[in-house]
Amino acid sequence: MIRAGIIGGAGYTAGELIRILVNHPECSISFVHSESNAGKKVADVHEGLTGDTELHFCDSFNLDDIDVLFLCGAHGKSAQFWDEHAAGENLRIIDLAQDFRDESNGYVYGLPEFRKDSVRGAMKVANPGCFATAIQLAILPLASAGILPEDVNVTAITGSTGAGTRPSETTHFSWRNNNISTYKVFEHQHLKEIRRNVSLIQEGYSGRINFVPVRGDFARGIFASVTLECAASEEEIVSIFNDCYSGAPFTFLSGKSPDLKQVVNTNKCLVHVEKHGGLLAISSVIDNLLKGASGQAVQNMNIMFGIDETAGLKLKASAF
Repeated sequence: MIRAGIIGGAGYTAGELIRILVNHPECSISFVHSESNAGKKVADVHEGLTGDTELHFCDSFNLDDIDVLFLCGAHGKSAQFWDEHAAGENLRIIDLAQDFRDESNGYVYGLPEFRKDSVRGAMKVANPGCFATAIQLAILPLASAGILPEDVNVTAITGSTGAGTRPSETTHFSWRNNNISTYKVFEHQHLKEIRRNVSLIQEGYSGRINFVPVRGDFARGIFASVTLECAASEEEIVSIFNDCYSGAPFTFLSGKSPDLKQVVNTNKCLVHVEKHGGLLAISSVIDNLLKGASGQAVQNMNIMFGIDETAGLKLKASAF
């Protein structure tokens, strides 16, 4: 069994990670760390886990007792963690924060559909951001074919769980309910990793990716809508996407515009393409906590340890 440890165990992503790992056929959880909840039962914080685990949060741990460490803290906390701790040479690390998504400090960017061979041989993986996952799975097939144009326009709406568990003015229920608003227009932090990976795949790409993030009035999921000019026919584009995702167990080209409910509670990404004259519209939908965070982290773990990529991730959508 793969022995896993989790740092930053009280947030939404950690809760989803625990939910997956307690049912994973080849992994067990050795500890879940949370200074603010030390001593409490995990299921008293993540109440959906009642009856699934008797684990308690801890405030101390031994990295020598585990095979893989998941870092689920806030952005900036991972770098701070490694300033205070040392990893053994055999410890694999999966970081769900953005600290090392530039592949610094020996980390590999963990988007399996495009980096599987690198992830397979990695000791340290930087898990992609949730918006970055949905958007890249919509546009990287075009980049891999060398036809991503200079201007790409993206609007993507996300559920409130993407903002974390701490309440704020824009996550409070009475503000979020029956409300939609934009934020960080053209300046979202995930743009950095998107632009970097596009330029690596379509060498020399320096175009504009114009991204408008939207806060949705629902709990989880991301629906990304991409529009761009494209000379290729719809048949050629469909062929590019099908070839690109032919070996991907979780990413699928859909023949019709997808619904968010088809992917919520799963590690899937559904992509749809359609041409209107010279314009191409691409839809991409994921669960922000699973394919956008913890599910993808487990997918990366499976690849790193050479086990079935889908282990622990055969989850059914909450479509009704």
